[in-house]
This record gives sequence, structure tokens and C-alpha cells, in this order.
Amino acid sequence: MALKKIGTQTVKFDRPPIIIATSSTVGPKEGEGPLSQYFDVILKDDFYGEKSWELAESKMLRETVKSAVEKANRNISDMEYMLSGDLLNQLMSASFAARDLGIPFFGLYGACSTMTESLSLGSMLIDGGYADNLVAVTSSHFSSAERQFRFPLEHGNQRKLTAQWTVTGSGAAIVSSFGEGPEINYVTTGKVIDLGIKDANNMGAAMAPAAADTIVKHFEDTGLPTDYYDLIVTGDLGQIGKEITEEMALDKGYDILKNYNDCGLLIFDNLAQDTHAGGSGCGCSASVFCGYIYKEMMKKNLNKVLLISTGALLSVTSTQQGQSIPGIAHAVSIVNKGS
Repeated sequence: MALKKIGTQTVKFDRPPIIIATSSTVGPKEGEGPLSQYFDVILKDDFYGEKSWELAESKMLRETVKSAVEKANRNISDMEYMLSGDLLNQLMSASFAARDLGIPFFGLYGACSTMTESLSLGSMLIDGGYADNLVAVTSSHFSSAERQFRFPLEHGNQRKLTAQWTVTGSGAAIVSSFGEGPEINYVTTGKVIDLGIKDANNMGAAMAPAAADTIVKHFEDTGLPTDYYDLIVTGDLGQIGKEITEEMALDKGYDILKNYNDCGLLIFDNLAQDTHAGGSGCGCSASVFCGYIYKEMMKKNLNKVLLISTGALLSVTSTQQGQSIPGIAHAVSIVNKGS
């Protein structure tokens, strides 16, 4: 069998896995944003009928999986693996959902990069012949993330202008060896990059170096021009991180200004909704991809997309101990057949 690795960090698939269906769920604030028409479910309240925000997030993830499986004309029993993660300690949302769904489970933690991490590993399972159907899914929740990483909402702390708003949302993608839908042709696995940013209220600046490194490496490994893609989109860098990424990529000789955007800027109207630098969280790239981007690809308005989910690998412990914030980004090339 020929080696599928090309370059130093990229895999090219012999049998490109197919994303046959997606589903997305978001909270009320996200439902008031520019992409509201693309989401399958918009919650009426952040508790989603549960007793805690954490349980609400897990329910959101679980129900999004069920919706995606139904849209794919599959059964839960057809799902051979569930690759999932979230931002909570011990992957509470994902593991509780996996308990209820009964799907063989790989729990992943890549912070906000988890959506493309799950799509990358899931694609390798499909292309390698280890599965025919699986689900890649992530979630985040504004209130559960604030409680874990920042301050309880009851404090009413003033947010810095560099801060981002964690998306309450979940996105699930059904990846299969057969069926109709966009194909995953390449995945570029990122490296952990740390340029010494310590401000937990400026995640975009912390993650941007990893995003730029992965984007540059993808084009170096594949030899594709930057204008090959209709859309190059990062996960949740927000306004500040997006500008840094553009500059760092350009310094390496890759001009992505014309076709580059960020999910954290797409999901909210920053000025009208007072989200400061933009959206963030596992659910940001997950809901934007599984809602807006996938539906635009099915309509052929977008045919070639490079999705780079971005993650800040900090913890409450590391922040309190004065450590810097490492970043990670994984890229997935998603292309309509015949494009």
C-alpha cells in the first residue's frame, strides 16, 4: 500500500471519506446572529430544560447527534464510532452523551480545535477501512465555560475588549465510506505552538500562531495555491487573531486575504451583539461548519473549503501558575465531488 502521508504533516486519502449529513444546535444569542437561518435548532433558553448548564450542553450534543444520524438516513446502531470532545473537565458533555447514545466512543481534547481533530481522525478510520459510518461532534456552552475558565456569571465581571464570547452550540457530522456529500481529501495535523501569550482574555492572539503555521504547512505539503479554496476559515480566532494570522501567513509568502474568514466573526455581529472580539469555543467552528458552511456546499455556493479549527491548550491550573497559553490548529480540506 502506498504511503498516504505527503509532506511532513498532511495525509491525502485514497478513498476520500464523505460527509453525508450534518446537524447544528445553537443558543438564543447565536440564533439572533447573522447565520440564524442555517442552524437546525435554536434553543429558547440556555438551560434547555435541564438543571445545570453542563447538563444542558450534554443534552445539546446528544440531540444534535440524533438529528444528524436521522438526516443521514442511518440509525444510531449504524454509528461504529463517536469521536467527540468539549471544554469541560473530563469531557463531561461528550462522555455523558456517549453514555446515553451507546456508540463506541473516542473522547478527544483539543480545546476549540476538537471539531477538525474529530473529523481528521474519523476520516483516517474511514479511509483505513476500520469503519463505514461514524459521527464527529463537539459542543460548548457560554455559561459552563465561563464558570470553568473565568468567573461565575453572578460576579458580573467586566469583559476586556480582547475577550471573546463562548458559543453555546453543537455541530455533528456523519462521515461515511459511501453516500452523497462533500469529500474530505486532505487533513493537515497541527503542532503545538506557543509564542508566550499569557492573557487568557486574548485567546485569539494565543491561537493565531498555530493557525498560521498549519495553514502554511497545508499549502507547503499539498502544493496547492491559496486561491484553490473558495473559503479558508479558522475556528474561533476572532478579529484580533484573524489579523495576526493573515500577517503571519503573508510573512511566509502565503496571501490568504481574499478568501479567508473566521467562524468567530461569522456567527455574531460583534458590534450589535456586544461580543467584543468575536465568538469562541468548541461549538463555534462546529456549528458554523455543520450549519452554514455545509449547507452552502450542498447548494454548490461553496465547493472547496479549508476548515482549520483552532484551540488554546490552557487549563485553570496552568493559568493560575502563570504559564503561557499553547495553541493548536488542525486543517481539513473539504471538497465537492468534481470541483
